[in-house]
Amino acid sequence: MIAALVGFLIAFSFILFQVPIATALSVVGFGGYVALNGLKPALSMVATITTSSTLSYSLIVLPLFVLMGNLVAAAGISGDLFQAAQMFIGRRRGGLAMATIVACGGFAAMSGSSVATSATMGRVAIPSMRAFGYADSLSGASVAVGGTLGVLLPPSIIMVVYGVSTQTHIGMLFAAGIVPGVLAMLAYVLAVQWSVWRNPAVAPLAEPVAKQDRVKLVRSLWPIALIFAVVMGGIYGGLFTAVEASGIGASSAMALTLIRRSLTPAQIYAILVETAKTSGMLFAIILGAGIFGEFVNLTGIHEDLLRIVGGSRLPPFGVIMLMVGLYILLGSVLESLSLILLTVPIFFPIVKALGYDPVWFGVLLALVIEIGLIHPPIGVNLFVLRSVVPDIAMMELVLGVIPFIVAILALIVVITAFPSLSLWLPHLLFKSAVSP
Repeated sequence: MIAALVGFLIAFSFILFQVPIATALSVVGFGGYVALNGLKPALSMVATITTSSTLSYSLIVLPLFVLMGNLVAAAGISGDLFQAAQMFIGRRRGGLAMATIVACGGFAAMSGSSVATSATMGRVAIPSMRAFGYADSLSGASVAVGGTLGVLLPPSIIMVVYGVSTQTHIGMLFAAGIVPGVLAMLAYVLAVQWSVWRNPAVAPLAEPVAKQDRVKLVRSLWPIALIFAVVMGGIYGGLFTAVEASGIGASSAMALTLIRRSLTPAQIYAILVETAKTSGMLFAIILGAGIFGEFVNLTGIHEDLLRIVGGSRLPPFGVIMLMVGLYILLGSVLESLSLILLTVPIFFPIVKALGYDPVWFGVLLALVIEIGLIHPPIGVNLFVLRSVVPDIAMMELVLGVIPFIVAILALIVVITAFPSLSLWLPHLLFKSAVSP
């Protein structure tokens, strides 16, 4: 157990000093394995992990969903989504902030990326809300928090990484994120309502959308709805796997950009290059996580922690709440991929031993990561938002997200107390994939 904790602290320190995640996990994992088992077995382990990781069929979804997200982000879809959401709920006080959250959910369901959602919707939504007199605390917070839905709603890249790392069915993970994702959107809308009730000055009333504009908006949204319906409907309807769906989604997004003529050949080339860079980074991180996971398994820390948990007499719910607290603490200093790949090798066996479903744990992790994305001092979404809207004060954002953090914490308690909220849909759609 001591060896695993030392390795964890060293890897944690490397990441804090901005050593690349893949390098930190690989170096610590390989070095620890050599120290415990010798050089030759360590080299053999690295060769095995490298082969199994690079030849994994499931990993094909990563570059394809990344490509789909990059194309959607660059195709000008975000403005249509925001205006459509504004059309339905923008007239009420705080409605533009609520519309932003709903639009972020729609964009996240297309891009699978929290950062892309925050950056893209920030450029579209914040100028509109400022024009109507919305306070930066509410407008900025609604974009930053809405962006976190990219972690939970399919096709979440974080869910794919978790699924590959834990050998969990990716289609079931996608399905499991839908109901909690919708609940998260509703919780955020309630947080907006509370903020407006507490201080009506942060959100003046907005003007209604003209009738002719409504028809135009509805027409502009059908390609987006069609891509989402084909990709997700195909997965859940059993027509094709998540891997095949990622290819269809990327192809459909490319076709949409060509039909709309929203991108030049140079922009498409830049998107392909960026997709290759991002995919290469993700593959390297997964390889490093595999090496680190083998080292952690060798230390036997899982058995030690299970004995400690058993001796503590804490109920499973209490153990999970302790994990959530630790994840929130670590999430304040680690970005989401680091958090998952550093801790899952340690905590995942404990969660399974307690009788919890791996699919449910993936959803719980996504919810906890949502807090980390808007929680100082890291708060990736806060910094992303400031990069696209530089004149917004960080303190305004920090104060603005507090009600939303409370909403996420409440949802975490509900999902932990009632796991069926996230599990009934994947079990319904993937009966053959559920273990007897």
